[in-house]
Amino acid sequence: MIREHRQAQSPSMTQEELAERADYGKGGAVSISRIERGLVSPGEHRLAAIALAFQLTPEQLKQEAEDRTRSLARQRGQRPVKLRDQVAETKRRHAEINEKAAQRSKITQEHGEAFNHVHDVARDEFFLRFVELAESIGGAPEPERPSEEEIERTGEMPTAIRIEAMSVGIANAIRGAAAGGAAGVAAGGAAAYGAFTAAALFGTASTGAAISTLSGVAATNATLALLGGGTLAAGGAGMAGGTLLLTGMVAAPAAALAAAGFYVLRQRRNKKEEERLRTEVEAAEAALDQSQQGFDAMIDVLDRAPAIMEYVSVHGTHALEKWRVSLPPEPRDWESLGHEGQERYKEFLTVAGCLLAVSSINVSALLTAEPDALPEMDKAIDETLRYADKTIKSLV
Repeated sequence: MIREHRQAQSPSMTQEELAERADYGKGGAVSISRIERGLVSPGEHRLAAIALAFQLTPEQLKQEAEDRTRSLARQRGQRPVKLRDQVAETKRRHAEINEKAAQRSKITQEHGEAFNHVHDVARDEFFLRFVELAESIGGAPEPERPSEEEIERTGEMPTAIRIEAMSVGIANAIRGAAAGGAAGVAAGGAAAYGAFTAAALFGTASTGAAISTLSGVAATNATLALLGGGTLAAGGAGMAGGTLLLTGMVAAPAAALAAAGFYVLRQRRNKKEEERLRTEVEAAEAALDQSQQGFDAMIDVLDRAPAIMEYVSVHGTHALEKWRVSLPPEPRDWESLGHEGQERYKEFLTVAGCLLAVSSINVSALLTAEPDALPEMDKAIDETLRYADKTIKSLV
């Protein structure tokens, strides 16, 4: 429907023009092309922008798509009468499944590699440099931690509190490293980052209880799962794990199709063989359809998160360097920073917490989530990305 509306404009709108109106970044035409080929679906905010470009509401565009889908489903349900035609139809559907699975893997790999690259730059240029400077400051006070009462009052852990808790974890890891712990940069970039990630994700509340055990958090286990055992945590599979998981999602139906592959290649099949292959093709189609929403949500995250991390790597690094120049010579303590220097330390700590929240979103969880759980998970991720983006830009 999007392709038809784009081409129906006068003059016809290009994919590049639509991508620009829908606020896609560099290479946005590729995203529009994939949407029009049915490989991915736009997120809610992008769908609204696309609909606006056609002077439609998102609801109108969705309704047109639903009507077209029902029409195509009725056509699919009308099987050819002749066995020869049935064989041809099944072969076509078999080829479509293989192509779609291959395209999904390719899209995941491309987005994953871009995500990892931007993340690594932000980690090395901002996060670890801030940690190194912070470790040189003696006597930094222990930051205030989210209280149990604060979390209990909301019945959940809002984004602001969750990121605040991450910043506390980072600060405590810095204090421990400054006191002679092994979490510092001296332990090695990846190892240090992993140590700070663990400290931030599994920090403690003011009572000493692990944040993840507070009763108010019990209602948001799905949210915490997205921010724990992170995609990029040390020792994790990173986005490569997401690619492997994606492959696993279609492995079972693909294996079934492979086992019946010789039926596809045969020039002639009897009715029983045709029925068997058709059943396997339908199972594979169902598996892909069921995972489409989670796949789309994952791609949306991998589109949005790098922009936030890139902002930190550019503007955050520049602000950090200005702060470094203003610091007193070593050995330095907290009081020697002065009020302005102390406030800047706290602000960078918040930026580091936001960066960690964004970079540790476990996108692979979206691929295996039950359809009923996806809206809540998608909402939690959207809140995290929006809050982090707004907070970071207000500070650096």
